[in-house]
Amino acid sequence: MAYVITQPCVGRKEASCVEVCPVDCIHPTPDEPGYAEAEQLFIDPGECIECDACVTACPVEAVQPEWELPDAWAHFAELNARFYTPG
Repeated sequence: MAYVITQPCVGRKEASCVEVCPVDCIHPTPDEPGYAEAEQLFIDPGECIECDACVTACPVEAVQPEWELPDAWAHFAELNARFYTPG
């Protein structure tokens, strides 16, 4: 399981979560290619260590534990994982 970035991030991309992540698993960062085009930020489910740092840093409360996602936001788990899937 991992944390997932959800609807409140769409169109906002508040990057304070990027700054506090100890394992650098949130992308694209503001200094990476593709940041301007991305609608939201994404957490790599394979790298996330569930430390809660991003949860408390997010001012729009977009970061949720995957196991607590409401049904309306369940698809965000796949969106986050798909960002890190090659191809």
